[in-house]
Amino acid sequence: MSRIERSFEALRAARKKALIAYLCMGDPSISESTELAVVAAQAGADLLELGVPFSDPTADGPVIARAATRAIRGGATLLRVLDAAAAIRARTEVPLVLFTYYNPVLITGEALVVERARAAGVDAMLVVDLPPEEGASLRAAAAAAGIAMVPLVAPTSHDARVDAILAAARAVPGAPPGFLYYVSMTGVTGAGSAGFDAARAHAGRLRERSGWPVVIGFGIDGPDAARAAAGPPGEGPDGVVVGTAIVRRIETAKTSAECRESVRSFVAGLRAGLDAG
Repeated sequence: MSRIERSFEALRAARKKALIAYLCMGDPSISESTELAVVAAQAGADLLELGVPFSDPTADGPVIARAATRAIRGGATLLRVLDAAAAIRARTEVPLVLFTYYNPVLITGEALVVERARAAGVDAMLVVDLPPEEGASLRAAAAAAGIAMVPLVAPTSHDARVDAILAAARAVPGAPPGFLYYVSMTGVTGAGSAGFDAARAHAGRLRERSGWPVVIGFGIDGPDAARAAAGPPGEGPDGVVVGTAIVRRIETAKTSAECRESVRSFVAGLRAGLDAG
C-alpha cells in the first residue's frame, strides 16, 4: 500500500479530512522552503504539494506567481525541487506530490524527471496543464516508477470530460492509486470563494463515480473556509488543499524565524479547524 493510500485510509478511520499544504519551492530559497515543508508536516499537514516555480502559470494567482518569480530568480529549477523533495523525504513520511506545469518536465526530460522523483521519494505528480489526451509516455513512466498521476477536474468539466479524465488516469496498467483534485471554482488560486456548498456536493459525487479520494482546492484561506470546504466526516470531499494563504505568509514574513512560526501556526490552525468540523 502506498503512502497516499495509507494516509487517506488512516484519516477515514479517524473520521478526519486530509489537509494538503502547497508550498512554492525555492521561495524564499530552496533550503528555507525545504524547512518550511517539514514545518508544515509537523504542524499537521497530511500531504505536501511541492510546487515547481514556473514563469507562465495559467492556474496560479498573483501571490503564487510572485513566489514563482522570486524562486526562479533565486535559481530554483525542477531538478533542484526534486533535490529538496529528497531532503524532505529524509525527515518525514507524509506523501509528497510534485506540483508542476508540463513545460519544465518537457525541457528537463520526462524519463529523468520520473527517475529523480522516484529516487527522491515522491509519491505523485500533478501536472496542471496536461490534458487527458496527452502525456501517455509520462503516465506510463510514472506508473512504472510507482508514482501516481493526480487528475484535475474543474466545475466546468461536463460528464464526458470527466469520463475522459478518469479514463486517462486508469489507462496505464499497474498505475498506483492517488487522489482526484477538484477545483472549487473557475478562476485562479487566491481569488476567494463565494461558498463551498456546490463544491462539496460535486466532490462527493466524483468520489462515488471514481472510487478515489477527492480533495477540494482554490479559495481556502483559513480554518473557517477549510472547515466549510471539507464538510462533516463521511460527506463531501476527503480533504482540502491550501496554497495561496500559506505562500502569502511566507511572502510577508520579515525573518526566517518569523516565516517558520507563521507557517507552523497557520497550518496548525487549519488542522484544528478541520478537526472541529
